[in-house]
Amino acid sequence: MFVSAAPTFAAEPDGGGAPRTAGRPELETQAEGMAKFQQGKLRISADRLTYDYALDQARASGNVLVSRNGDIYRGQELQLSVERFEGYFLRPSYFFARTNAGGSAARVDFLSADRAVATAATYTSCPPDGSGDPAWLLTTDRVRFDFAANEGVAEGTVLRFLGVPILAAPALSFPLTDERKSGWLPPSVNLDNKSGLRVAVPYYWNIAPNRDATLTPTVSARRGPGLETEYRYLEPRYNGLVNLNLLPNDNVTGQSRYALDLAHEGALSTGWVFKASSARVSDDSYWKDFPRGVSSLTPRLLLTDLQTRRHFVSGGGDWLAYARVQRWQVLQDPELANAIDAPFERSPQIGVRVRRRLGRGFDVGIESEFNRFVLPPGVTPTVAGLLPQPEVRSGNRWHAIGSLAWPYASAGWSFTPRLSVNTAAYTFDHAESGRTTDSRTIPTLSLDSAWVLERDSSWFGRATRQTLEPRLLYVYTPYREQALLPNFDATAKDFSFESIYTDNAFAGVDRVSDANQLTAGVTTRIFDHTTGAEVLKLGVAQRFLFADQQLTADGVPLQQRFSDVLLLGSSRLVPRWVFDGSVQYSPDIRRSARSVVGARYSPRPFRTVNATYRLARGLSEQVEMGWQWALANQRSTGGSHKASATTPTGAGGCKGRWYSVGRFSFSTKDSRITDSLLGFEYDAGCWIGRIVTERLSTGRSEATTRLLLQLELVGLSRLGSNPLQVLKDNIPGYRLLRDTHAGPTSATSYD
Repeated sequence: MFVSAAPTFAAEPDGGGAPRTAGRPELETQAEGMAKFQQGKLRISADRLTYDYALDQARASGNVLVSRNGDIYRGQELQLSVERFEGYFLRPSYFFARTNAGGSAARVDFLSADRAVATAATYTSCPPDGSGDPAWLLTTDRVRFDFAANEGVAEGTVLRFLGVPILAAPALSFPLTDERKSGWLPPSVNLDNKSGLRVAVPYYWNIAPNRDATLTPTVSARRGPGLETEYRYLEPRYNGLVNLNLLPNDNVTGQSRYALDLAHEGALSTGWVFKASSARVSDDSYWKDFPRGVSSLTPRLLLTDLQTRRHFVSGGGDWLAYARVQRWQVLQDPELANAIDAPFERSPQIGVRVRRRLGRGFDVGIESEFNRFVLPPGVTPTVAGLLPQPEVRSGNRWHAIGSLAWPYASAGWSFTPRLSVNTAAYTFDHAESGRTTDSRTIPTLSLDSAWVLERDSSWFGRATRQTLEPRLLYVYTPYREQALLPNFDATAKDFSFESIYTDNAFAGVDRVSDANQLTAGVTTRIFDHTTGAEVLKLGVAQRFLFADQQLTADGVPLQQRFSDVLLLGSSRLVPRWVFDGSVQYSPDIRRSARSVVGARYSPRPFRTVNATYRLARGLSEQVEMGWQWALANQRSTGGSHKASATTPTGAGGCKGRWYSVGRFSFSTKDSRITDSLLGFEYDAGCWIGRIVTERLSTGRSEATTRLLLQLELVGLSRLGSNPLQVLKDNIPGYRLLRDTHAGPTSATSYD
């Protein structure tokens, strides 16, 4: 082969006779045998090849092969104007590197370097297997390829799968790369026990490189027609999205229903950063009827959050100024027993924080904030009460938290004494016991010391580095009566490795626990000396009370001198295994009070099994298990999809491997499966089939069950309902069998 910007022409021996080259210099050259022509990235080879210099035209016949930018054409007769890339190819087969797919045609007309028209053409990513047609085949009367616009438009189209026509359209467009394009996406079909059969046909609109929208008309057998919309935008200084799902007339409830989800964030030239998000639905039952239609992690508490902040440096200190408004939509159940607690709304929250380093190593931190608290509409103080407090529906709070620390650190050791003061002042909208205002001030002294000791070691024959990290934290906070103060935002912290090293048992501002206590703990870690990866972590911590803790979440003083013992561990020492767990052990009952223990086994890509056990004694006990695993393999020879470290093993050709995927959560206390997912995937190399069933609990005796079916034609598109996000969200370690080929960035459209 020859590489040159100017035309290069040659004939090489092919073992069947002597090559022959003839012609008129600088006018025309002819070659027979293994004739080859190259100009730039264009390569042509054939049995007979002629190049006309004046017309810049190449003519080839007999075993013609054209290669350009990774695309390959093979056929019997070619005529091509080289520089303009205009001409025709008779009875060629073709392969596009962009999509890893190709086909054949009666004729291909090249209109330019980026445009071509194929007549009586086929298209597939499946290689021939000797048994007839490939597994999936797109046949067209005529197809136009526009690589500059990333679009193929086929006329008189029939799509066959396993020889059965599954789709016919007068015109069909599909992408030629993974770039975005406007058009109708493949229809999505869902089946669940709440809405019945539901068909959705999305239209993707590529408005601009930084803006797009998806409009999805839907029809539900039980609920009627609807419309789902998504709009996304990305600008240099701001970005966001808006989702609106509308059901004009739900045939089941007889009312209009909707779900709105929006998010926006950006920055101003003045240095202020702003962020807005909101989730709203039409009614209290929406989260039950459409459990996947609410994006919030708390589907019964939907937040509207507007905030802005600015960070700046002034007077030698780091400053943060901020303002915020929070509103909640609370989805309550008609049954009082199923009512949920709702937090207070903040309208507004305005504050400033500053940290400054003083002379002689002192650190000063100050936080000052004003809040206006109001209960969400329809929520009673009884429901909202998180701790013992007077009945307050609304009020104002100003608080200030100041701290003075003198940290000292050297190699492997640190010691930080800290004095802080928490002050809060309240005003009530409604007088309680004749009071309209109240306040309190609570100081706290803490001494925190931590060590990090290291040594080289060896585990199971591998060089490692081990650390030993002891820590001591002493906290003293005098008791202050707070039962008559309102509680707008304070909740008891979970007892964990993170919270045990804090000076307050409550999160929020309104409650400050008294303390005269010492927390002691030690953690050891082992790192692989070569990679630096952590392969083992073990920790233990316990708290000792020098005096009873008077202020607690349940109002009962804590008299237990030694707290429960916290144990923490994770390990990757055993190849292919990952273990992790945390245990809260109670010396009083000599059993664990809370624990989370998990293990994952991943011997190879696309093979993973994980199990988790969760216990909160007296409250809940749950076992979770998830997996992705190959079941059977039927290999084939050849094919354009080769097995590799990142590709499923049986992916060659169009015969492949079955995979089982699933996850379930079982409540041992209730003796029932709460949530479950079970499915199968079949990867045939050029197509992938998926069938998944999902069950989501929406109450003790209520659940939503749905069936997801999907056919992915590699190099073309995905048809059916998409279970991929469900699988990724629910199965730890789940991996896609193929790179992404569908969705808005790779849309097949129908005109």
